[in-house]
Amino acid sequence: MSALPLLYLRSRALPVTAAALAGTVLLAAWSAYWLQEQPRFDHTARVPVVVLAPLLAAAAIGTGLHSHSGELDRACARRWWPRLLLHLVVATALVAGALAAAVPGHPEAFGAPAMVRNVLGSTGVTAASAALFGARSSWLPMTVYGGAVYLAAPDVPGGAAALWAWPLQPGPESGAWLVAGAAYAAGAALLAARGPGRTR
Repeated sequence: MSALPLLYLRSRALPVTAAALAGTVLLAAWSAYWLQEQPRFDHTARVPVVVLAPLLAAAAIGTGLHSHSGELDRACARRWWPRLLLHLVVATALVAGALAAAVPGHPEAFGAPAMVRNVLGSTGVTAASAALFGARSSWLPMTVYGGAVYLAAPDVPGGAAALWAWPLQPGPESGAWLVAGAAYAAGAALLAARGPGRTR
């Protein structure tokens, strides 16, 4: 491995981020299994896991975008945004795949498709927050939004709620996918254009 990618990985504290993501995946797998095995629950009991695990994963990815050498990154002769974008995309893909495997079965409800969608949307919002407010506080806007939606979303999916309460929609809900995909694309583009914001 050349010096530049190694320097980038060290500056982003990759081992700590990887450990946090691995812990999130293991906790999500155990929680989804435990909830579904309860006699009074069925696969819809996995809704908290499908909502909360992507929030935790997005928080780890977002804070992992922080660099202690931000001024050096911006002054570097080589542009850092391609590495930053690659960092975001690879982390998102790995986490989405791992969390999807943590909730197998029932793709029509709250299984792997809903988990992948929520990872995309949550990470997109977190990436945009990192660009606007700094990586260290990037977890906060999506956490507040996710908590508010969890409390306020209607029991019946679809309709207008598919757009504003996308984290709580079943997997095949197209409106929720549209919003989550747009959030990811916008967040990635903003992060690539601005880089992580300066933390005050």
